[in-house]
Amino acid sequence: MINVDENNFQKEVIDSKLPVLVDFWAEWCGPCKMIAPTIDQIATEYETKIKVCKLNVDQAPNIAAKYSIFSIPTLIIFKNGTPVERLVGVQPKKSITDKLAQFL
Repeated sequence: MINVDENNFQKEVIDSKLPVLVDFWAEWCGPCKMIAPTIDQIATEYETKIKVCKLNVDQAPNIAAKYSIFSIPTLIIFKNGTPVERLVGVQPKKSITDKLAQFL
């Protein structure tokens, strides 16, 4: 799991050779805390296939605005630097992994 912000987003997400799952979250967000263990499990289970990053929207508001993050948690899958899938709200693990499977 990699924490990203405005300093390393380009390198870790946009320039990544692997597909990237970015969890847009905030410290004060209850649903974000609910989904965090699921994101941790996915990061461990898929560590050689995808990169999993967390972006705190309060610490990187420009990136959150660029990707039109209006509700959190929002998960965006990036492939070759382009957002290819978006999931908003708490999602069951299977929903996330089914979406990821399309881009592996």
